[in-house]
Amino acid sequence: EVRLVEAGGGVVQPGGSLRLSCVASGFDFKTLAMCWVRQAPGKRLEWVADISSRGAATYYPDSTKGRFAISRDNAKNMLFLQMNSLKTEDTGIYYCAQDRDGLVRGQGTQVTVSS
Repeated sequence: EVRLVEAGGGVVQPGGSLRLSCVASGFDFKTLAMCWVRQAPGKRLEWVADISSRGAATYYPDSTKGRFAISRDNAKNMLFLQMNSLKTEDTGIYYCAQDRDGLVRGQGTQVTVSS
């Protein structure tokens, strides 16, 4: 059974930083590209970053490029998202996912950016 468990969310002021983590199990983590997606209140799921299976390549949409950094530790079956210069529009539930559409994702961790 695929299991993805996120942690690290919280409340932060605009301009602040957070680091999210995800522990994966139930599949061969090191062979799959992985993603982070998010969902803001009342909005559709949005892709925010992904990383190749070995971590050599990363991809970001314009909304997170230069502020977010995705990484992974294949020895520990873990995925990370470092988020810097956070904005109020980054508020939402963040999910670790196997695909950009979030069809296979964890239960999520809440990130709230507010002054």
